[in-house]
Amino acid sequence: MNPTTINLRDLKEMRLQRHWSQEQLAEMSGLSIRTIQRIENGENAGLESLKSLAAVFEIDIIDSDKKKEIAQIRKEEAYIQNIKGFYKLLAIAILSLIAPVILAINDASNWGVFFWLLLSWIVIIGVYSLNIFDFLGDEWKQKLINKRFKKE
Repeated sequence: MNPTTINLRDLKEMRLQRHWSQEQLAEMSGLSIRTIQRIENGENAGLESLKSLAAVFEIDIIDSDKKKEIAQIRKEEAYIQNIKGFYKLLAIAILSLIAPVILAINDASNWGVFFWLLLSWIVIIGVYSLNIFDFLGDEWKQKLINKRFKKE
């Protein structure tokens, strides 16, 4: 069975779904009935208690703060990947402009090709950077969503 992650507040619900009493859960986990009651009432549980419960339910128990931390780390990693992509695109643009500059230096009639290529890269990088650097921000996005779906 694949482990699942739950919030500690779901512990009582999971116990009841299996038709277990607090006494049964205490016996299976090796914890006291009082410990089970405390955890179900939202009090903090020790690491060993959590490990025992996780083993009984065959799950990983993660609290909401840990979920938020994991989500934040994933967002940061995705942002770093996007920044890397931006720098790669910028490097490709610079390298692709070297040949037209050399040609334009040797023959003045080639400056037009260079400027069109430069303009193209400026537009491409500009559009890409709008997405990466989020110039319009979350507030703008939320306004669009509210307008489209008529939320208040």
